[in-house]
This record gives sequence, structure tokens and C-alpha cells, in this order.
Amino acid sequence: MSDDMPRVPVRSKTLLETWVAEFFDQGPDARTSVKVAIQDGSDGSDTGLVILHLTHAPADIYMQPVGFDEPRWEATLTARESDLTLSPYEMIGLASEVALAGSLCTFLQFKSLEWDRMSGLR
Repeated sequence: MSDDMPRVPVRSKTLLETWVAEFFDQGPDARTSVKVAIQDGSDGSDTGLVILHLTHAPADIYMQPVGFDEPRWEATLTARESDLTLSPYEMIGLASEVALAGSLCTFLQFKSLEWDRMSGLR
């Protein structure tokens, strides 16, 4: 292995887009807006950042590995400037979106663990 080759499995934007598509192919609501944005890693590599846009609240949930070369994932709900008042039905919709984000983040963590094992770099 050469010195310029990554010593850790890299989760590129393209790979994460494949994983997100696989997740939604399994049946979750495909109307949810999810995108993978480019996020530069500390070594300049494309590590990807998964963003779920909430339709029932003016906020996003972004998901990423806990740290570089880390198979565990975390989700962050973006901050809001004001209170949010919802009808019971809108609250159920928001809860459903947050649960979907949790499921997607868990799926990405599982895929990362699997990718790390299959990469041969661990």
C-alpha cells in the first residue's frame, strides 16, 4: 500500500448517496427531502454529509460520523430562533420525520461498520 492511499475507509458523497438510496428502496417515505452534501475531511477527502430537510418545521437534521475514522454516527437538529406551534397532526408529522432521521442515521452507522469491515483497512 502506498503512502498516498487512505489508511481508513472513506465514506464519499457518492457512496453515501448509494446508501441513502438503498435505505429508501427498502420502503421508508421517499417524499422526504434528503441530500448528501460534500464535506471535506481533515485530510482533504470528500467525506459527505447527509441532510434531511424537515417539512413540518423550519429546520434540518444533518447526520455524519462522530469523527474522522469513526464508524459511529450522530444526528444534529439545527437550531431555531423562535417557538414552533403545531396542530396535533403537524406534531405527528414532525415526530414521524424525526423517527425517520433516527432510522436513517442508524442505517448509515450499520453501513459504515459493514464498509469498514469489508474495506480490508481495518
